[in-house]
Amino acid sequence: MATSVRMPQLGESVVEGTVVRWRKAPGDRVAKGEPLLDISTDKIDTEAPAPIDGVLVEIVVPEGVTVAAGTVLAYIGAPEDGETAMDAKRESGSVERVPPGATGSTGDVRPEGRAFVSPVVARMAAEYQVDLGRVSGTGMGGRITKKDLEAYIGRVTAQVAEEHTVIAPTVPIEAERPKTPVKLSADEVLHPLTAMRRAIAQHMVMSKRTSPHVTSICEADLTAVVHHREANKRGFAAKGVALTYTAYFVTAIATALRSVPEANSRFTDDGIVVSRRVHIGVAVALSHGLIVPIIRDADELNLQGVARAVNDEVARARSNQLRPEEIQGGTFTLTNHGTGGSLLATPIINQPQTGILGAGAIVKRPVVRSTAKTLLPHADDAIVIRPMVYLSLTFDHRALDGAQADAFLTVVRERLENWQ
Repeated sequence: MATSVRMPQLGESVVEGTVVRWRKAPGDRVAKGEPLLDISTDKIDTEAPAPIDGVLVEIVVPEGVTVAAGTVLAYIGAPEDGETAMDAKRESGSVERVPPGATGSTGDVRPEGRAFVSPVVARMAAEYQVDLGRVSGTGMGGRITKKDLEAYIGRVTAQVAEEHTVIAPTVPIEAERPKTPVKLSADEVLHPLTAMRRAIAQHMVMSKRTSPHVTSICEADLTAVVHHREANKRGFAAKGVALTYTAYFVTAIATALRSVPEANSRFTDDGIVVSRRVHIGVAVALSHGLIVPIIRDADELNLQGVARAVNDEVARARSNQLRPEEIQGGTFTLTNHGTGGSLLATPIINQPQTGILGAGAIVKRPVVRSTAKTLLPHADDAIVIRPMVYLSLTFDHRALDGAQADAFLTVVRERLENWQ
């Protein structure tokens, strides 16, 4: 019996994917885990492995076609299944099938080189009504890539702006005057949205519309953390691990999620779903957007394990080498916006999670320390210089109340301030 190969869910908010290239042809033997095809989405490009050992019996979705997650892409069966299927296809002259609603090239002859137009490029060209014959391609065989088209649109837009022409981002740039124009001065240039930027924008708007966002803020004294890092970063480096403050924040969050499990949840109409496992997403800034790889079972890792995982996933995120499963299934998110110098932020929840913690820049500030148990001035009061950080927890008020959110923040702060 043949086993179906389906389009995977390549991210929390990704509902479709494009078959970029088949690495095997019908009749070829495949091994479980072996790269079978390349898939592309708005967020990630990745290889899809064969689910079992066997023979690729039939390709259902050809290259260049975009389909919904869960769509059957191909069938893998036993060697005799492959031979029988190929004989039947030769006798009948049948062609590969394309599921209803799919977009892209179809038929037996698959375009290559410049003749191949990916669904993303096709959608952009249609959106801006660009004649692709005018665009120079830098891809394999002269293929027009998304960057080629974006660069072309940018050049045309800049030229139009210099001539004081009115233009809108979702209307033709080479044809008639737009119906709902955006006015550009000679000093302005319109940069079309990339697929990732559009996906981020849609996800952020959806999150704000979905959850009632509330943000609670505290500050933490990181003296103990700074001392620990200074004492251990060389030893970590000798093992090939860069000890960053992000690792400390992830570890403290994992402790807090165990202490306040309601924060490790998602809201549904049927009730609040609490996860028994702690999978913490770490927001990584890219030159063209943002991606959130997941550190799985973060509560089961020591500091070195967390630091190594952070190093690995950040590096592969920035080199576009993450696998689909590494950006989905998170139960909570950390955004360390302080790496860019930001002191305080109110981050947006990464749906469908309940909370996201923002960590600001660590800076020296004067603070009051006292052994006296009173808020009134006391002889024991002293002003000292300490490395301080603002921690902001944005949470879904449908799932958490202020008391639970503050309890979570308290655990995070105490874990950091009493690091051993």
